[in-house]
Amino acid sequence: MGYIKNTIQFIKERFNSNEMIPLHAPLFAGNERAYIADTLDSTFVSSVGAYVDKSEVMMTTITHTSKAVAVVNGTAGLQVAMQLAGVGKGEEVITQALTFVATANAIVHSGAAPIFLDVDKETMGLSPEAVSNFLQEFGEKRDAKVFNKKTGKRIAACVPMHTFGFPVNLDELIAICEEWNIPIVEDAAESLGSYYKGKHTGAFGMLGVFSFNGNKIVTCGGGGMIVTQKEDLGKLGKHLTTTAKVPHPYEFVHDHVGYNFRMPNLNAALLCGQLEQLPEFLNKKRELAAAYALFFKGEGVKFREELAHTRVNYWLMCLELEDKTERDAFLIETNKNGVMTRPIWQLMHRLPMYKDCFRDAQINAEYLESRIVNIPSSVIL
Repeated sequence: MGYIKNTIQFIKERFNSNEMIPLHAPLFAGNERAYIADTLDSTFVSSVGAYVDKSEVMMTTITHTSKAVAVVNGTAGLQVAMQLAGVGKGEEVITQALTFVATANAIVHSGAAPIFLDVDKETMGLSPEAVSNFLQEFGEKRDAKVFNKKTGKRIAACVPMHTFGFPVNLDELIAICEEWNIPIVEDAAESLGSYYKGKHTGAFGMLGVFSFNGNKIVTCGGGGMIVTQKEDLGKLGKHLTTTAKVPHPYEFVHDHVGYNFRMPNLNAALLCGQLEQLPEFLNKKRELAAAYALFFKGEGVKFREELAHTRVNYWLMCLELEDKTERDAFLIETNKNGVMTRPIWQLMHRLPMYKDCFRDAQINAEYLESRIVNIPSSVIL
């Protein structure tokens, strides 16, 4: 494992720093400060303002969708998106156990229960084969709905997550879900700037949800965005996230149990400044990924690269090591020597609140859990 020392040296030289090198730091090199100052001058710093509207238009342009709804964070966006997709209390949602906890939390916040199915090794995202196998064994069609024969509950949606910006095998997954009449809500939190066969992630499902947390490829401190091709769903999403307030000159009229989930204009101003730089950020991250790929090829270590039919944003770049022993040694040595690295998440069913949820064998997920590590991935200008 002598490559670990070489890796530490390479990363420190690449990032030109002897300080602690973070996993993914934000970069504010555009109009962010000017837009924030403009927002302060306008006094419209809360959930109504020009930058909220502008950020939504920018996201529809980037993702080629019909409607976007700015929200306080990706988790809130997922919760609302599932409600818009028809997920109800006491129902079930298919997703993956190899994901950040927000995916599962949003399902539970929606009143549903997650069904954890395996991922594909090459994408690290929800496996269409695993979904098909589950539905063949447990799915039962009743009119236009699908029920779990084991629990008797309706399977209301499927939520794939594009892990670290690597798109799942969408063609196969969409075909299976269409056959079973299950709507797809894409957890695209990590995949802004990623494409599958020339189409942006988040634009395939009934709805898609992005995150702008502080560690994402673009950030506004927090924040998220729901996107959809269905304009009526988008309008309803905007209404629900704005406490379902009916427009009126002065009366407070609300027609649904809504949410106070709107993104503040102050955050949206920061987001607009960041989104303007997205193409440059993506180019620079691809340069870093190419440098990593060349270095690790020489070290005999597997660096995760995009598949031929995808274009990946390389949000968090990752290595696939030999086994858990090597993974742990890599994590200890890099962090001890000022290079921040992290393992992939613990599988959701290992967490106490999700230990009793349905899961399949998780063969690929367990393989990846014991081998994948993230390495510093910040944009370098």
